[in-house]
Amino acid sequence: MKVSPNTLRISIAVAVILGTIGWLAYSGYGSSKSYYVTIAELGGMGDKAYHSQLRVEGFVQPGTIQQDGTHVDFVLNEYESHSPKASSGRLLKVSYKGSEPPPDTFKDNAQALAIGTYGRDGVFHASELQAKCASKYAPQQPGAAPSTPAGAKPSTASTAAPAPATQTAAN
Repeated sequence: MKVSPNTLRISIAVAVILGTIGWLAYSGYGSSKSYYVTIAELGGMGDKAYHSQLRVEGFVQPGTIQQDGTHVDFVLNEYESHSPKASSGRLLKVSYKGSEPPPDTFKDNAQALAIGTYGRDGVFHASELQAKCASKYAPQQPGAAPSTPAGAKPSTASTAAPAPATQTAAN
């Protein structure tokens, strides 16, 4: 059976289009993939750490934030500063150069996630930065009194209500 020239051209065009779509999907997947690592794991990655897109989580070391517009240099600690392990925690210098300023929750002791690459200079070069205020979401300490939402009055259900005052007319 003979294949017509139009069928051959269409088959080649479809193959080129499908090949291009496949290549774009594969290359897009590879470039957006990033590994989540802790500061301790980053040190043990060896040469792979310098060639991978990474996400590193830690706590912002108090007093290390130096901001100049959208550029921020700071140090991540493996542990929160009030943790007994904080003094022995591994530290990671981070340099964030993004198009947006860091989030409002980015401050001392905040839990932060830096996304970027690890340089041979020992600095993590972040292109994205996420943060949350750890103290805001921390569980209540055992034995502490329950907190009352702002603007709400404390409950008086357990105390007896005073009897209503009545006036009697004297004749």
